[in-house]
Amino acid sequence: MKRLILLVVVLALMITAVGCTSSGDHLAAIKEAGKVVVGTSADYPPFEFVDEAGVTTGFDVELMNEIGKRMGVTIEWVDMPFDSLIAAVQEGKIDMSIAAFNYDEERDKTVDFTDAYYTTEDSFIVLEGFASDLSDPMELANYTVGAQSGTVQDSWITDNLVTPGLLPETKYLRYERVDQAALDLQAGRIEVLMADYVPAQAIVSQFGGMTIVFHGVLSTGPLNIVIPEGDKDLQEEINRILKELQADGFVDALAMKYFAE
Repeated sequence: MKRLILLVVVLALMITAVGCTSSGDHLAAIKEAGKVVVGTSADYPPFEFVDEAGVTTGFDVELMNEIGKRMGVTIEWVDMPFDSLIAAVQEGKIDMSIAAFNYDEERDKTVDFTDAYYTTEDSFIVLEGFASDLSDPMELANYTVGAQSGTVQDSWITDNLVTPGLLPETKYLRYERVDQAALDLQAGRIEVLMADYVPAQAIVSQFGGMTIVFHGVLSTGPLNIVIPEGDKDLQEEINRILKELQADGFVDALAMKYFAE
């Protein structure tokens, strides 16, 4: 019995030791390894996308590559569906994620966020010749709507239209990738696509025959990098570098490169 009790105590101590790994240990491990594993969903130009040469690039990607450079590490990119990224950070499958994320209280229950690095707006994309300007966002309830699953736009539509019963579930389509939603808009399977304003401009330019009838702040706002819950040292390190990048004009130059109309 004594041996059994001792074994239970030892196992408990081992579990406690694993669970108490400090955020400083994580940052130190990243720097010792010389790399940081970053998740994204490379289907959201101009923030993150795969170019014609098969290279993952975009505003977020270049920003994160520069952050890695200033941390003294290389970036190992992992491309996965957007709605898998939070869980991947939470479960330690990746060190952090950048994918045009907005802070929200629900996400903050399981992960932490860095300071904001950019601010965006929402938009509604429709086919040219669409009858309404959708100046009242609640008018979406009259149409078949699409959005990328797991985004703040998805949450806004769900909370403001679907849950109150204004928009039937059958008239709201969620997509793993935003380009899939754009193809369905083009084919007439949905009438309105809700997305971040900047990627919406890229979609309109890429697909043609589409236009943006509304843009403004509904669900979006400041963009943040997602890091593990309680990882204060990593958070402070990224925030320090973000301040440098904003102060020396790097972020503004990157915004001009990707967002200038």
